[in-house]
Amino acid sequence: MVKVTYSLDDATVRRIRRTAEQLGKPQSQVVREAVADFAARTDRLSEVERLRMLKVIDGIREAPPTRSREETNAELREIRASRQMGWRRETDS
Repeated sequence: MVKVTYSLDDATVRRIRRTAEQLGKPQSQVVREAVADFAARTDRLSEVERLRMLKVIDGIREAPPTRSREETNAELREIRASRQMGWRRETDS
């Protein structure tokens, strides 16, 4: 483990000490677990960002199609056929 030094306000230090005592864990472990929990939550979208992304998706869904259904189906058939070949060229043996 790496030893580091951080400056924390008195209230935070009291909370760390109180939590460590209640859980019967070293203060360093309480801090490691708190940082891990915080880091896991930062990967989630905030409510504002989630709503913004949903609005973008709704806008895409409401936009008129740029191709005909036949063109889309033809492309999907082509993709499926290439997957069945295992992404090999037709001339490969």
